[in-house]
Amino acid sequence: MFLEFYSLREQPFGETPDARFLYLSATHREALASLAYGLRSGRGFLALIADPGMGKTTLLFHLLDWLSKSARTVFLFQTQSGSRDLLYHLLADLGIDAERRTLGWMQEQLKEVLITESGAGRRLVVVIDESQNLRESVLETIRLLSDYENPQVKLIQIVLAGQPQLADRLACPELTQLRQRISIFSRLRSFTLSETEAYIRHRLAVAGCAGTQLFSPEARAKIAEWSQGIPRNINNLCFNALSLGFAMGKRQVDGAIVEEVARDLEISLAVGNEPSPESVIEAAPAETLPEISAEAAQSAAVSDTTSPSSESRREPLRRYSMDWLTSRVRIQRISKPEVKYR
Repeated sequence: MFLEFYSLREQPFGETPDARFLYLSATHREALASLAYGLRSGRGFLALIADPGMGKTTLLFHLLDWLSKSARTVFLFQTQSGSRDLLYHLLADLGIDAERRTLGWMQEQLKEVLITESGAGRRLVVVIDESQNLRESVLETIRLLSDYENPQVKLIQIVLAGQPQLADRLACPELTQLRQRISIFSRLRSFTLSETEAYIRHRLAVAGCAGTQLFSPEARAKIAEWSQGIPRNINNLCFNALSLGFAMGKRQVDGAIVEEVARDLEISLAVGNEPSPESVIEAAPAETLPEISAEAAQSAAVSDTTSPSSESRREPLRRYSMDWLTSRVRIQRISKPEVKYR
């Protein structure tokens, strides 16, 4: 559609967690550094909390890519399941067929894998995404997995990643034992205005934009306002704004286009949000983790281990089909020769 019109090699605002497009804001950089520090230090349990659309999965894929040379890694997202299903998916990712096997057999197979990996000087890192959906009994099974250890090191390290409901659940008295074993809590916060602008520039640059200002300053400011600094919202706004700009034959997306797209998507502005302090954070290369001193990382880890608390929920953008854009093009080309913005 608009790629050739705007001289882009690929879609800059896609929906898949492509690590090449990862942009590290201040809190993304801190969360990544804290998780990396915890894994390097041999901690058994770590947690990452983020609102929907904050780029949590993309950050986790980047972390797993960094770990690939020093550990065996597993990424699980099948959280609407019982303990047996969880172990089944874990073993399947390790290349072991556990079809019709008992829970005890699967636990023994996992133990053998851990011993083999430990003998080779590697550890097993398991990342469980959308962990807020796990049943209490499954969380207890996960806690028991951390008992696989030798006197020196943990044989398995587990990262629980999820939405704020995960923090609420871990604060329950019934999960006290699991909560006490989680040594690092990391959180992702929404972007500031300057971070939103840097995020847009970064994604456009990766997609092949040769320095052209595809979004006017007013457009970028409105995107930051309407999106509330949530990356998924930013992507949806930018994609639809570029689509509408292409339909209108505009080489630059201005504030009026963003305003019209935002209203068509029916995004509600947050009321009473305190503005975040602005700072321009340059995007870090996707292939390397940010440098951080041991002291700074440890300080961040300690500060993140406070009791989790529930945060305000934000209404996500609705995803529209191509019928929406088709209708917009029809309106622009047939109904009125000149666009008049409301």
